[in-house]
Parts: sequence; C-alpha cells; structure tokens
Amino acid sequence: MKHIKTSCKLLLLALVFVMLTACGRAETPVAVEEESAAPMQTADPTSMEKHQKQVFAMDTVMILTAYGDSAETALDAAEARIYALEADLDPESSSGSVHALNVGAGGQVVMSGDCYSVMSTAMEYWRLSGGALDPGMYPLSKAWGFIGGDYRVPSETEISALLSAKNTGSILLDDAAMAATVPVGMEVSFGAVAKGYTAQAVVDLMADMGVESAVLSLGGNVQTLGETKPDGSQWQVAVTDPRDTGSYVGILSVGQAAVVTSGGYQRYFQQDGVTYIHILDPATGYPVANDLLSVTVVTDDGAKADALSTTLFVLGLDGALEFYRQQGDFEMVLVTGGSHVIVTPGLKDSFSGEVGFYTYDYLD
Repeated sequence: MKHIKTSCKLLLLALVFVMLTACGRAETPVAVEEESAAPMQTADPTSMEKHQKQVFAMDTVMILTAYGDSAETALDAAEARIYALEADLDPESSSGSVHALNVGAGGQVVMSGDCYSVMSTAMEYWRLSGGALDPGMYPLSKAWGFIGGDYRVPSETEISALLSAKNTGSILLDDAAMAATVPVGMEVSFGAVAKGYTAQAVVDLMADMGVESAVLSLGGNVQTLGETKPDGSQWQVAVTDPRDTGSYVGILSVGQAAVVTSGGYQRYFQQDGVTYIHILDPATGYPVANDLLSVTVVTDDGAKADALSTTLFVLGLDGALEFYRQQGDFEMVLVTGGSHVIVTPGLKDSFSGEVGFYTYDYLD
C-alpha cells in the first residue's frame, strides 16, 4: 500500500519569490489575496526587509513571509494564532470546540467565535451545494483511514451504516449564543474550511499589526496581503499540474486575494492497484471519482475559497460550471481528466504560461 500526504513536494501553489529548498525546487510560482488600502508601488523596496517563518500545523508545512518593520513581530503572532486555531478546530484535540461538539452531540454546545464562524461557513456551502460539502463526513474519513493513517477500503455495509447515521440537515445553529447542536450519533469536522479560515485570520492579524505586504502558503492555500509585492509587481501564483506535481499548468498574476486548490493528488493511498483519494463524495461515502483533476478558486476570503474548492471538486465539471454561473462571486481554474484547463472570465487576462499537454478553454 502506498500513501502520499500533503508535503513540500505536493504543495499545490509555490511562492515564486520563495526558495523552497526542502522541496528540491527553487522559485516555483505561487498564490495571492485581495484587499489593501495603499498600493505598494509607492513603497521603497529597500526599506521592506523580508522575514520568513516555517510552521508545521494542520498536517501541512506552512511558509509565512512578511515584509517591513513590523514583519518579525507579526510572524511570531501569526504562529501563535495558527497553533491556537489548530487546537480549537481539530476534532482530535480534546481542548477544542469541534471535539466538544462531537462529545456533546444531542445537546447545545457553546463554541469559540472562530469555530462558530468556520461551522457557519461549512453549513452555508452545504446548503448552497446541495450537500456536496458535508461536515458530517468525519466518521467516513476515519473509516477510510484518512484520519489516523490506518488506510483501508471499508465494506459496503460499513459505509452504508455510516451514511445512514449522517444527518447534517438536523444540525442546529444558534447565532445569538454562538452555539450548535449536532444530532446524536454524528461527528463533524471542518477540514474543508479550517485552513482557509486560518489563512484569512493570519492575514487580518498581520494587517492589524501594520504589515502591508505578506504572502502565506498553507499547503494548497495561498493568501496574500497587499495588492502588489514590495517592488510594485503583482504576486505570481502557479497552478500545479495534477499529473506532474513538479510542474504547473499556468501562472496567475494576482493582487490581494485567496487562492486555494483542491485535488485528488494531494492525499491518497493505493490498494490492489486502485487509488483512493481523501476527498469523499457525501452521496456515496466513496472517494470522489469524476471528470475533474483539480479545482483552483480565486476570491477575496480564505475560508470561502477553501470551502468552494472542495465543493466544486465534489460537484464535478458540469456541476462546478453551473455553480459558478449561479453564484458568480469567485473565479476558478479547472483541470479535467480530459486534459482541458478551463479558466473563468475574471482570470482571462491574469492567467498565462500554457503548456502543450493541455487544451485551454477561456470562458466568456
């Protein structure tokens, strides 16, 4: 049995300006975010010293880069914020809000403001997607071994029983009390939102501490602070080639934004010659098997981008395009099993670097 987890080699987006020496590649392109008051073109690049910190949390290597006089202090605060969110949002953390929700199933549980926000986002996209993003899949993820590392293919009987116990529609949220009730017999997890929420929280913290230019790479989640880099140019973000993680299908030039990629090549195991990816289909309880290899979402909020990337991957090509047409508040790059790269209109002028193996379709 072979298993590959998210690691440096499998980072979906790599910061163009960062030397990822641990991955054996130098200056691979990476991602961005959106929302800065003053354009950085007026900054003196010589006064913007670069500071960097590497953190391992949420089962991934995180590379945090910030510029300027406040950067070093802000990076220390960012590290502490990441560890605090990990402890609160990890279902296996006995001190966290998610663990408390699962242990207290059947009764109302008050949680942290962070956890309530993450849960609200997850439930919003559960509703919008018709259940494609489902926080109730945690027991099934454990059964497949994606929680804990005991990888195996569950029996059809076991999968059916776990699906029957899942009752996401009966989860109750109480905005006033910042509390929720999870039905008895259910366990929840918000892994499809947690890293994106964390990236947004860290960027907001850095901005509050006076940092005007920063970029975060949290595995497949990349987020930037500042409409441009200190030298006045836009951030460069590479979209990884799902068939060759040492290469990419194109490069996005972005301002301040969240860029998140989901795909089956991030984490998987193989058994009897069959590959099983970590993203499960809530309708079947089995790993997603459709016509998409990866989905990259570009939008203005990290939690939203994270939730969308998983949602769209589960929906498949036609479902993702229909969801985009209905919502229209984000942009995306889809890589299909048929070797097509599909780019939505808002990214047409910022996407470049086509490679010959793929056919590129730019939507109107």
